[in-house]
Amino acid sequence: MSTIDLERAEAGFAGSTDGTVGIEEEFAVLDAGTLDLVPRFEELRGAAAGDSLLSTSIAGELISSEIEIRSGVGTDVHDAISQQREVRARLVTLAAAHGVALGATGTHPWADYREQRNIDTEHYRRVVDGLQYVARRNNTFALHVHVGVHGADRAVRTCDRLRPVLPVLLALGANSPFLEGLDSGLHSVRTQTFTKSFPRCGIPDPYGSWAEYRRYLELLVSTGSIVEDTQVWWSVRPHLAFGTVEVRICDAQTRAGESDALTELIVACVLQAARDEAEGVPAIDHPRRLIEENVWRAIRWGMDGRLIDLDRAVEEPAPAAIERLLAWTAPVRAEGGIDPRFPGQNGAQRQRAGIAQGQTPREVFRDAVDDTQDTYAGATTPEGPTP
Repeated sequence: MSTIDLERAEAGFAGSTDGTVGIEEEFAVLDAGTLDLVPRFEELRGAAAGDSLLSTSIAGELISSEIEIRSGVGTDVHDAISQQREVRARLVTLAAAHGVALGATGTHPWADYREQRNIDTEHYRRVVDGLQYVARRNNTFALHVHVGVHGADRAVRTCDRLRPVLPVLLALGANSPFLEGLDSGLHSVRTQTFTKSFPRCGIPDPYGSWAEYRRYLELLVSTGSIVEDTQVWWSVRPHLAFGTVEVRICDAQTRAGESDALTELIVACVLQAARDEAEGVPAIDHPRRLIEENVWRAIRWGMDGRLIDLDRAVEEPAPAAIERLLAWTAPVRAEGGIDPRFPGQNGAQRQRAGIAQGQTPREVFRDAVDDTQDTYAGATTPEGPTP
């Protein structure tokens, strides 16, 4: 039986406030010595029971060797990041006390998905039963950002406007070159594994209105395709339970400061798109097939590659596409004091540089885990210029 209440969802958007922010970060649960994935989520959840903040901020994901932390609702991006920093620090401390390290790359470099245990909840039993290999194969870790947008129609059309932005954010946040002991040759193999395998995932069609999006969901429900709205896994979606626009295209970020900066840029993009919609700024609904060209380029080459400026039909270096995002979002960033700063290399570039310098994937991953332990335990800001 479907759990989707579309009337309640529409009312939720009507009561939503522009610019509230929620952050969700997924971490690999690792043996502190070997850095192998270990099924310790339930143990950590039990150990967190005495911490009223942490216990309400952690959640399970598909596998027992993964843990998610949630900021809760922040009044703006700065408030949400502040809340998330406190939860991160508590989780790192708790994990260390139990001989567990946390990893924050989009994939684990050598784990075998066949050895991972799925957590036992009704939702994830449904996911695994319904998707089988597709679900079991998906041992990935991501950053999701929710931004409050007032009005269901406006939220849907804001998602429409964000479609061509998604590959640029993906390139900037690419952080998963390795999978199952192999160099994938990609910058975000997480995206290839998850986004290209799950149904109702990746770049959505433009819907144009809440009524059209509602008809789409009603068709899925009436034909037995879904029973929960979260079974629609688009890389940007109106989140029916929260009254937010959720952007879910990016890999988990190794360093806390980079996660914060990427969150800030995502929030700025959502807010600028929502403002443009409210002010009637013209927008082009580029065909999905063209946006997917940029998705592939971001997966394959990340920030080392070139993306297509679809409005001008020309190629440009990925850093130039980031500069265009920063220029586009300048009005809302100036008003909100949002100034994301990124290092000269993102996570995938650093991992590839390590390999080029003669490190093994295990040594590269050890460095990444050390970065995660150090930076997520407190507040840090990445060094270096914005790309």
